[in-house]
Amino acid sequence: MVKALRVLILGGTTEASALARRLAGDARFEAIFSLAGRTSAPKSQPIATRTGGFGGVDGLTRFVGEHTIDAVIDATHPYADQMSSNAVLACACTGTPLASLVRPPWDLQAGDRWQIVPSTTAAAFALGPTPCRVFLSLGRQELHAFAAAPQHHYLARVIETPDPRGLPPDLRLLRARGPFDRAAEERLLTGEKIEVLVSKNAGGMATYAKMEAARALGLPAIMIDRPHKPAGHVVGDAGEAIAWLEQHLHAATSRSLRGV
Repeated sequence: MVKALRVLILGGTTEASALARRLAGDARFEAIFSLAGRTSAPKSQPIATRTGGFGGVDGLTRFVGEHTIDAVIDATHPYADQMSSNAVLACACTGTPLASLVRPPWDLQAGDRWQIVPSTTAAAFALGPTPCRVFLSLGRQELHAFAAAPQHHYLARVIETPDPRGLPPDLRLLRARGPFDRAAEERLLTGEKIEVLVSKNAGGMATYAKMEAARALGLPAIMIDRPHKPAGHVVGDAGEAIAWLEQHLHAATSRSLRGV
């Protein structure tokens, strides 16, 4: 009997969770789901799960070797460029196949008023000197950059409360987890009298409704551009990731039958 293919999923996205659900109960694969540990109560997964960093490239290399990982799937957030870089280097060191589940970015549509900037620091500067009401949809770790522009009135949507040290003085937190719908987003932006939206280009549908709402209301958006994110074999969704794993399973099975 051919052994199951041991798979490490670098998770933290809806696509990673979808892949975990597809692999759960599939005897052909033995998967481990890895989370960075940035949220204290992440969604539970139907497969074995570990939480926390690996300790850089060396730590990930050791983990892959010690757990005899046969394949790695990087399904991290589009802005998790350091983790993706570590995955590429660790898989190169160990000779482990790597697939990268890449979520397409949002494209500029007719009616969008985007100003694209390279970083959160640049986004804070782009708000300008005149006080305005700003909706921050970035994640809690990015909020401190806006302390450099304390004249604005900020509303930030977060899953967990950020460290209060170094936050902008006029900041109100809204704790919520997506997905969100357009009608609710329009009510939020209108009710809060938001004048400008600041967002990362996360892609996907879970939080896209805010962009649709901003477009409908004619609001400008400061869009933080994606970083360069190293990748292995690029796949677009969980189904393509499964097909890629099946190819490697077939290759492993053929080698086993030949006694290689």
